[in-house]
Amino acid sequence: MRRLEGKNVLITGGSTGIGRATAIRFADEGANVAINYHTSEREAEITLEEARKTCSLIREKGCRDLLVQGDVAREEDVQRIFREVLGAWGRLDILINNAGIQTASPTHEADTDAYDRVLAVNLRGAFLCAREAVRHFLDRGGGGVILNNTSIHETVPKPHYAAYAASKAGMGALGRTLALEYAGRGIRVNTVAPGAIATPINREWLEDPEKRAEVEGHIPMGRAGRPEEIATVFAFLASDEAAYIAGQTIYVDGGLTLCPDFRTPWSSGS
Repeated sequence: MRRLEGKNVLITGGSTGIGRATAIRFADEGANVAINYHTSEREAEITLEEARKTCSLIREKGCRDLLVQGDVAREEDVQRIFREVLGAWGRLDILINNAGIQTASPTHEADTDAYDRVLAVNLRGAFLCAREAVRHFLDRGGGGVILNNTSIHETVPKPHYAAYAASKAGMGALGRTLALEYAGRGIRVNTVAPGAIATPINREWLEDPEKRAEVEGHIPMGRAGRPEEIATVFAFLASDEAAYIAGQTIYVDGGLTLCPDFRTPWSSGS
Protein backbone atom coordinates (compact mmCIF):
# COMPACT_ATOMS: atom_id res chain seq x y z
CA MET A 1 0.00 0.00 0.00
CA ARG A 2 1.42 3.38 -1.03
CA ARG A 3 0.20 5.52 1.87
CA LEU A 4 1.85 8.76 0.71
CA GLU A 5 0.89 8.67 -2.96
CA GLY A 6 1.41 12.10 -4.54
CA LYS A 7 2.48 13.80 -1.30
CA ASN A 8 5.38 16.26 -1.45
CA VAL A 9 7.96 15.89 1.31
CA LEU A 10 11.07 17.90 2.19
CA ILE A 11 13.74 16.07 4.20
CA THR A 12 16.58 18.15 5.64
CA GLY A 13 19.94 16.43 5.86
CA GLY A 14 18.52 13.82 3.52
CA SER A 15 21.65 12.59 1.77
CA THR A 16 22.94 10.00 4.27
CA GLY A 17 21.95 7.85 7.22
CA ILE A 18 18.40 8.12 8.53
CA GLY A 19 17.60 10.92 6.08
CA ARG A 20 18.62 8.80 3.12
CA ALA A 21 16.67 5.77 4.34
CA THR A 22 13.64 7.97 4.94
CA ALA A 23 13.84 9.48 1.44
CA ILE A 24 13.88 6.00 -0.09
CA ARG A 25 11.02 4.78 2.13
CA PHE A 26 8.87 7.79 1.28
CA ALA A 27 9.52 7.16 -2.40
CA ASP A 28 8.40 3.57 -1.83
CA GLU A 29 5.22 5.00 -0.34
CA GLY A 30 4.58 7.09 -3.45
CA ALA A 31 5.80 10.50 -2.23
CA ASN A 32 7.74 13.08 -4.20
CA VAL A 33 10.93 13.74 -2.25
CA ALA A 34 12.96 16.93 -1.96
CA ILE A 35 16.36 16.24 -0.40
CA ASN A 36 18.14 19.07 1.36
CA TYR A 37 21.88 18.72 1.79
CA HIS A 38 24.61 21.04 3.04
CA THR A 39 28.00 21.42 1.41
CA SER A 40 31.21 22.76 2.84
CA GLU A 41 34.82 22.70 1.64
CA ARG A 42 35.51 19.41 3.41
CA GLU A 43 32.15 17.68 2.82
CA ALA A 44 30.92 18.92 -0.57
CA GLU A 45 32.00 16.02 -2.76
CA ILE A 46 30.80 13.16 -0.55
CA THR A 47 27.53 14.94 0.27
CA LEU A 48 26.75 15.56 -3.37
CA GLU A 49 27.64 11.97 -4.25
CA GLU A 50 25.36 10.56 -1.58
CA ALA A 51 22.53 12.97 -2.44
CA ARG A 52 22.73 12.11 -6.12
CA LYS A 53 22.84 8.40 -5.31
CA THR A 54 19.70 8.82 -3.21
CA CYS A 55 17.88 10.60 -6.00
CA SER A 56 18.96 7.94 -8.49
CA LEU A 57 17.34 5.28 -6.33
CA ILE A 58 14.19 7.36 -5.99
CA ARG A 59 13.88 7.85 -9.74
CA GLU A 60 13.95 4.10 -10.22
CA LYS A 61 10.91 3.94 -7.95
CA GLY A 62 8.97 6.34 -10.15
CA CYS A 63 8.60 9.50 -8.07
CA ARG A 64 9.68 13.05 -8.67
CA ASP A 65 12.75 14.26 -6.80
CA LEU A 66 14.52 17.49 -6.11
CA LEU A 67 17.93 18.38 -4.68
CA VAL A 68 18.03 21.59 -2.63
CA GLN A 69 21.33 22.74 -1.18
CA GLY A 70 21.43 24.88 1.93
CA ASP A 71 22.54 25.30 5.53
CA VAL A 72 19.44 25.02 7.70
CA ALA A 73 21.09 27.15 10.38
CA ARG A 74 20.96 30.15 8.00
CA GLU A 75 17.59 31.89 7.69
CA GLU A 76 18.26 33.04 4.13
CA ASP A 77 19.17 29.49 3.09
CA VAL A 78 16.00 28.05 4.61
CA GLN A 79 13.85 30.65 2.88
CA ARG A 80 15.55 29.86 -0.42
CA ILE A 81 15.11 26.10 0.10
CA PHE A 82 11.37 26.59 0.51
CA ARG A 83 11.18 28.91 -2.48
CA GLU A 84 12.89 26.28 -4.62
CA VAL A 85 10.64 23.44 -3.44
CA LEU A 86 7.44 25.46 -3.77
CA GLY A 87 8.58 26.92 -7.08
CA ALA A 88 9.11 23.44 -8.48
CA TRP A 89 6.07 21.69 -7.00
CA GLY A 90 3.66 24.39 -5.92
CA ARG A 91 2.97 22.86 -2.53
CA LEU A 92 4.54 20.99 0.36
CA ASP A 93 2.69 18.43 2.47
CA ILE A 94 5.33 17.06 4.84
CA LEU A 95 8.49 18.47 6.43
CA ILE A 96 10.99 16.20 8.15
CA ASN A 97 13.54 18.05 10.29
CA ASN A 98 16.36 15.53 10.11
CA ALA A 99 19.54 17.60 9.69
CA GLY A 100 21.80 17.25 12.69
CA ILE A 101 25.40 17.30 13.87
CA GLN A 102 27.24 16.52 17.09
CA THR A 103 30.63 17.22 18.65
CA ALA A 104 32.25 15.49 21.62
CA SER A 105 34.14 17.20 24.43
CA PRO A 106 34.16 17.24 28.23
CA THR A 107 31.82 20.10 29.04
CA HIS A 108 34.45 22.06 30.96
CA GLU A 109 36.65 21.98 27.84
CA ALA A 110 33.86 22.68 25.32
CA ASP A 111 34.45 25.22 22.60
CA THR A 112 31.79 27.93 22.46
CA ASP A 113 31.75 28.09 18.67
CA ALA A 114 31.26 24.31 18.44
CA TYR A 115 28.45 24.48 20.99
CA ASP A 116 26.74 27.28 19.09
CA ARG A 117 27.08 25.45 15.77
CA VAL A 118 25.40 22.29 17.11
CA LEU A 119 22.46 24.30 18.45
CA ALA A 120 22.31 26.35 15.26
CA VAL A 121 21.98 23.30 12.99
CA ASN A 122 19.92 21.02 15.21
CA LEU A 123 17.56 23.43 16.98
CA ARG A 124 17.60 26.75 15.14
CA GLY A 125 17.44 24.86 11.83
CA ALA A 126 14.42 22.87 12.96
CA PHE A 127 12.69 26.06 14.10
CA LEU A 128 13.40 27.93 10.87
CA CYS A 129 12.20 25.08 8.67
CA ALA A 130 9.12 24.47 10.83
CA ARG A 131 8.24 28.15 10.72
CA GLU A 132 8.41 28.22 6.91
CA ALA A 133 6.38 25.02 6.66
CA VAL A 134 3.69 26.35 9.01
CA ARG A 135 3.44 29.58 7.04
CA HIS A 136 2.93 27.59 3.84
CA PHE A 137 0.39 25.22 5.41
CA LEU A 138 -1.63 28.15 6.75
CA ASP A 139 -1.48 30.06 3.47
CA ARG A 140 -2.69 27.19 1.29
CA GLY A 141 -5.06 25.67 3.87
CA GLY A 142 -5.67 21.99 4.42
CA GLY A 143 -3.04 21.41 7.10
CA GLY A 144 0.22 19.52 6.87
CA VAL A 145 2.71 17.38 8.77
CA ILE A 146 5.96 18.27 10.52
CA LEU A 147 8.16 15.50 11.90
CA ASN A 148 11.30 16.06 13.95
CA ASN A 149 14.19 13.63 14.30
CA THR A 150 15.62 13.96 17.80
CA SER A 151 17.30 11.19 19.81
CA ILE A 152 16.86 9.28 23.03
CA HIS A 153 19.06 12.09 24.32
CA GLU A 154 16.00 14.29 24.13
CA THR A 155 15.52 12.96 27.68
CA VAL A 156 18.60 10.79 28.47
CA PRO A 157 21.72 12.73 29.53
CA LYS A 158 24.82 12.29 27.34
CA PRO A 159 28.09 13.31 29.03
CA HIS A 160 30.61 14.97 26.67
CA TYR A 161 27.72 15.87 24.34
CA ALA A 162 26.07 18.73 26.22
CA ALA A 163 25.25 20.72 23.10
CA TYR A 164 23.76 17.71 21.33
CA ALA A 165 21.59 16.74 24.31
CA ALA A 166 20.44 20.33 24.79
CA SER A 167 19.57 20.67 21.10
CA LYS A 168 17.57 17.45 21.04
CA ALA A 169 15.69 18.33 24.23
CA GLY A 170 14.91 21.69 22.65
CA MET A 171 13.63 20.01 19.49
CA GLY A 172 11.30 17.88 21.59
CA ALA A 173 9.90 20.94 23.34
CA LEU A 174 9.62 22.77 20.02
CA GLY A 175 7.62 19.90 18.54
CA ARG A 176 5.21 19.72 21.46
CA THR A 177 4.69 23.48 21.40
CA LEU A 178 4.00 23.57 17.68
CA ALA A 179 1.65 20.61 17.99
CA LEU A 180 -0.41 22.37 20.65
CA GLU A 181 -0.35 25.70 18.84
CA TYR A 182 -1.48 24.41 15.44
CA ALA A 183 -3.37 21.14 15.99
CA GLY A 184 -6.66 22.98 15.66
CA ARG A 185 -5.62 24.22 12.22
CA GLY A 186 -4.90 20.81 10.74
CA ILE A 187 -1.14 20.75 11.28
CA ARG A 188 0.21 17.64 12.97
CA VAL A 189 3.64 17.76 14.62
CA ASN A 190 5.37 14.70 16.08
CA THR A 191 8.87 13.55 16.93
CA VAL A 192 10.88 10.36 16.42
CA ALA A 193 13.67 9.69 18.92
CA PRO A 194 16.13 7.04 17.66
CA GLY A 195 18.48 5.12 19.89
CA ALA A 196 21.82 3.71 18.73
CA ILE A 197 21.47 3.48 14.96
CA ALA A 198 23.97 2.21 12.39
CA THR A 199 24.59 5.49 10.57
CA PRO A 200 27.75 7.39 9.53
CA ILE A 201 27.50 9.70 12.56
CA ASN A 202 28.15 6.61 14.73
CA ARG A 203 30.97 5.21 12.60
CA GLU A 204 33.54 5.45 15.42
CA TRP A 205 31.91 2.78 17.58
CA LEU A 206 30.27 0.83 14.78
CA GLU A 207 33.65 0.01 13.22
CA ASP A 208 35.35 -0.87 16.51
CA PRO A 209 34.24 -4.38 17.63
CA GLU A 210 35.02 -3.67 21.29
CA LYS A 211 33.19 -0.33 21.36
CA ARG A 212 30.27 -1.77 19.41
CA ALA A 213 29.91 -4.66 21.84
CA GLU A 214 29.91 -2.17 24.72
CA VAL A 215 27.18 -0.05 23.12
CA GLU A 216 25.03 -3.00 22.10
CA GLY A 217 25.45 -4.52 25.56
CA HIS A 218 23.31 -1.65 26.89
CA ILE A 219 20.50 -2.32 24.40
CA PRO A 220 17.91 -4.85 25.63
CA MET A 221 17.39 -6.10 22.06
CA GLY A 222 21.14 -6.63 21.77
CA ARG A 223 21.84 -4.77 18.52
CA ALA A 224 22.04 -1.37 16.91
CA GLY A 225 19.02 -0.22 14.94
CA ARG A 226 18.93 0.17 11.18
CA PRO A 227 18.12 3.48 9.48
CA GLU A 228 15.27 1.74 7.66
CA GLU A 229 13.61 0.99 11.00
CA ILE A 230 13.48 4.70 11.78
CA ALA A 231 12.23 5.52 8.29
CA THR A 232 9.31 3.14 8.83
CA VAL A 233 8.14 5.18 11.83
CA PHE A 234 8.45 8.45 9.93
CA ALA A 235 6.34 7.00 7.10
CA PHE A 236 3.64 5.92 9.55
CA LEU A 237 3.53 9.28 11.33
CA ALA A 238 3.32 11.12 8.01
CA SER A 239 0.40 9.01 6.81
CA ASP A 240 -3.31 9.31 7.48
CA GLU A 241 -3.02 6.23 9.69
CA ALA A 242 -1.52 8.57 12.30
CA ALA A 243 -4.19 11.24 11.82
CA TYR A 244 -5.04 11.40 15.55
CA ILE A 245 -1.45 11.55 16.85
CA ALA A 246 -0.13 14.98 17.78
CA GLY A 247 2.69 16.26 19.97
CA GLN A 248 4.18 12.85 20.73
CA THR A 249 7.75 11.56 20.84
CA ILE A 250 8.05 7.99 19.60
CA TYR A 251 11.19 6.29 20.94
CA VAL A 252 12.68 3.77 18.50
CA ASP A 253 15.60 2.41 20.48
CA GLY A 254 15.47 -1.36 20.99
CA GLY A 255 14.46 -0.75 24.60
CA LEU A 256 17.45 1.47 25.43
CA THR A 257 15.30 3.89 27.45
CA LEU A 258 13.94 1.07 29.65
CA CYS A 259 16.73 1.42 32.23
CA PRO A 260 18.56 -1.71 30.96
CA ASP A 261 20.68 -1.98 34.13
CA PHE A 262 17.48 -3.15 35.82
CA ARG A 263 17.28 -6.27 33.63
CA THR A 264 18.78 -8.18 36.56
CA PRO A 265 16.47 -7.91 39.59
CA TRP A 266 17.96 -6.16 42.58
CA SER A 267 16.64 -4.41 45.66
CA SER A 268 17.02 -0.66 45.87
CA GLY A 269 15.93 -0.60 49.51
CA SER A 270 13.18 1.52 50.98
